[in-house]
Amino acid sequence: MDASSVSPSMASVPTSRLLPIRTPRSAPAEWTTTDDSSAATEEPVTPTARLMEAIYIVVTIGLGSPVNLPVFSAGVAAELARYARFRSIQVTDGSKDGNNPRWARTAVNVEDHMIVPTLDPAAVEADPDRAVEDYVASVYTLPMDRSRPLWEFHFLDYPTSEAASTVVFRVHHSLSDGMSLITMLLASARSAADPTRLPAMPDQPARTGAIYAPRHRESASAGALAAFIAWIWPYLVLAWNTMVDVSFFAATTVFLRDPCTPFRRAEGDVTFNPRRRFVHRSLSLDDVKFVKNAMSCTVNDVLVGATSAALSRYYFRKSGGSNTYRTWLRSVLLVNTRPTASLQTYANMIESGRSNDVAWGNQLGYILLPFHLAMHDDPLAYVRKAKMIVDRKKSSLEAIFTCKTSEVVVKMFGLKAGAFIFRRMFSNTTISFSNLVGPTEKIELCGHPVVFIAPSVYGVPQALIVHYQSYNNTIKIVLSVDEEIFPDYSQLLDDFVVSFGLIKDAASRLSESIKKE
Repeated sequence: MDASSVSPSMASVPTSRLLPIRTPRSAPAEWTTTDDSSAATEEPVTPTARLMEAIYIVVTIGLGSPVNLPVFSAGVAAELARYARFRSIQVTDGSKDGNNPRWARTAVNVEDHMIVPTLDPAAVEADPDRAVEDYVASVYTLPMDRSRPLWEFHFLDYPTSEAASTVVFRVHHSLSDGMSLITMLLASARSAADPTRLPAMPDQPARTGAIYAPRHRESASAGALAAFIAWIWPYLVLAWNTMVDVSFFAATTVFLRDPCTPFRRAEGDVTFNPRRRFVHRSLSLDDVKFVKNAMSCTVNDVLVGATSAALSRYYFRKSGGSNTYRTWLRSVLLVNTRPTASLQTYANMIESGRSNDVAWGNQLGYILLPFHLAMHDDPLAYVRKAKMIVDRKKSSLEAIFTCKTSEVVVKMFGLKAGAFIFRRMFSNTTISFSNLVGPTEKIELCGHPVVFIAPSVYGVPQALIVHYQSYNNTIKIVLSVDEEIFPDYSQLLDDFVVSFGLIKDAASRLSESIKKE
């Protein structure tokens, strides 16, 4: 990459991988992984994965110590690089349209996936946080060698205000969705308190692949008709909500477009790879749980409400609109539709090199989640509205339908038809939103203590992508922003922090008033 194409705060980034280490004699055989049965282990590339051609996942990981590259590389070779998908490349059947792509095993030299750039010393000395941020922002311009598995680690051994060093993990979205990738990383990590065990994760309800199961109301004193109505009513609600949601989804792929706001590009301007900036801030997980308990809702409800409040704050400051004016925008909410699997299951999968016990890959459904932009006197109104909307979406099979529909469309009508729907879904909505659950304790990754985890993506036409990632006692707000649309992205991040602070203060007043009663 030409140095002139990078932010001025960077020196030239070497185009070739720096290989500052050599395989020690005592290194495990997996340092360079091979597979003698590649022909027998080829798997087809799923339709959803084929739609992710231009999309990449970027995970910024803050470390609590300087990078020890030989130790980190050995850890990757012993864990992540052993998993089948991380030592596979996409191949086609040789047809003109490239139909029937599949994953084929290949030998992996871990050193080829370790990148050590050199930043401008003057820029690092002047503002190390900005220098690291600028490099992460430039990652999307770096090509990936498709003759190798599409993943790589970038090591930035420069202290910042948050971490002693930073690692950027970039992986092509066809290998995995965000939930699988983060779970795979955590299955490769160990507890900082006890390196012999996997990280502790919060208890989550078991999921079998369904998003919603109607609950039956039973009454011994009810008559036969009343009992039948009570039994069938949740199914009727589920069917109605699904029909409405699917209709809106279909309309979105054809003509229904979000209104023009400061969060969107101009009409007709669809850019899948704008200049991206990846930025993040931290919230206290205990404070989020405090609001959750005060409002009798879920953590996700609180985060959706805080996002709505932040977007509203930013919108009315930028537009200068009256506080009585209201508008809306929609988010593509990514939903993991696979059955729940424990970290131990993923760890066993890495050890075996097979994915028989885990539904791997991209198994995502899409929900169109509305965000209402308004200025409320009571900050808790954002959380109440979010809870109402999210509860309504839980009573729908929209995510299952959109997941299966994308697969069927690609299989029946080809990749171009599926890509059209996929592109229209993102270009006619305003933002993407996701919330990922992380460990409840501090962890070590490849022998290095982890300070924070900040996942994001690039390659979609939306100017704003919002991710939340919990880790230990914090939640990271991670924004992937189009610099042209959001030159004041730091102010937008401030809006998220300030808005949540107002919600937390209002929840404190509510709790105090309840105690006095």
